[in-house]
Amino acid sequence: MCCVRVLFAALLAAAASFCLCDRNARADVYRRYDDTYLIFSGTDLWRHGSFSYGGLLWSPGLLDREGFTFKTMIGSGTYRYRSGGLGNIDVIGSQAVGFAMPGWRFMRDKTVVSVFAGLDAQYHYLLPYDPGNKLAGTHVGIRGAIEFWYEPTVHTMWTADASVSSVGPTYSARIAYGWRLFDAFYAGPEVAGFSDDNYRQFRAGLHITGLKFHFLEWSAGLGWATDSDDRNGLYGRIGFFARR
Repeated sequence: MCCVRVLFAALLAAAASFCLCDRNARADVYRRYDDTYLIFSGTDLWRHGSFSYGGLLWSPGLLDREGFTFKTMIGSGTYRYRSGGLGNIDVIGSQAVGFAMPGWRFMRDKTVVSVFAGLDAQYHYLLPYDPGNKLAGTHVGIRGAIEFWYEPTVHTMWTADASVSSVGPTYSARIAYGWRLFDAFYAGPEVAGFSDDNYRQFRAGLHITGLKFHFLEWSAGLGWATDSDDRNGLYGRIGFFARR
């Protein structure tokens, strides 16, 4: 299943490459200032789960300017947890999620804050069925999110994001610090967490952010995860985005 997730992300990257390559592309593909679309995709892997996603960010007033922005995403994955209500046995969950959130981007010097709110749809199939898990089945709710980027110096950065959904409810957050290395990418520590009524996970590791390859910009993370089921293990994630 993990290989399927990686293949899914690779196919999305290939699709983006096909869509974004054209004869009129400018030479400075690493940084364009008239773009209004940002296509993103990625895969997150852990010992007891995997998730792949793809989405689109649209800013009619340009990506590098303050103003209205719209974010949408779809994704799917699998996960495993222990159910206390079923005698502490393993439950395998499959999920499909999607959201559409209008928002606003605020910019001050080297600080960018984006705030979103909109509809969140999720489907969770559990095997065996766990009546104590509120996520089982199809749900539509409200999701809110905030994203933060700050460059205190020309060689350092902070980034953070947080999201909450009324489905579950579920919560997630991440914060990372990075140093500019080789004038090619940022690298540094990151911490992240996820929580709902039945499960909690905490992560700590290292990240690479902003590694440019042609018109794609890549990010990755690797570290250690621990959860409320007392199951520890490595996690890894990889993602990309492309501007248009």
